[in-house]
Formats: sequence, structure tokens, C-alpha cells
Amino acid sequence: MLSLIHTSEDLGKILRKRRRALGYTQADVAEFNGCSTRFISELERGLAAAKLDTVIQVANSIGVDIFTKERGDATWD
Repeated sequence: MLSLIHTSEDLGKILRKRRRALGYTQADVAEFNGCSTRFISELERGLAAAKLDTVIQVANSIGVDIFTKERGDATWD
């Protein structure tokens, strides 16, 4: 399933939904990735101010791939 992500909250909702579908707790995902449960909680709520590589690692660990696609225009709103 492809989902368009406009905000950190959008990504957090996707990660939370996937984690729950796999039956993992936030503590499980934190342990897998060597980060805190608080970080996972904040990430899922779109609050985590973190290094992008950690966010990508968490997504990959629960089977969420992140893609980019160029659009024909750029918006600066």
C-alpha cells in the first residue's frame, strides 16, 4: 500500500499501524533498534526530532519502505 506523507504525523500513523499489525509493542521496536520507548512513542505521534537514519532504521525494521518520487512542480507553501 502506498501512502503519501506530508507531515511527521502522517509517517507516525503509518509506523504505528504497521507495528500494531505485527503485534509488536513500542518496547519491542525500541529494543530492535537500540533506541528508547519514548523515542518510538514520540515518532508515532509525529513529535520525534531525530536523526533521519534512525527513523529510516525503525521503519525498515517493521517492514515499511520509504520511497521518494519527484513531482512536476515544487510547492513552497
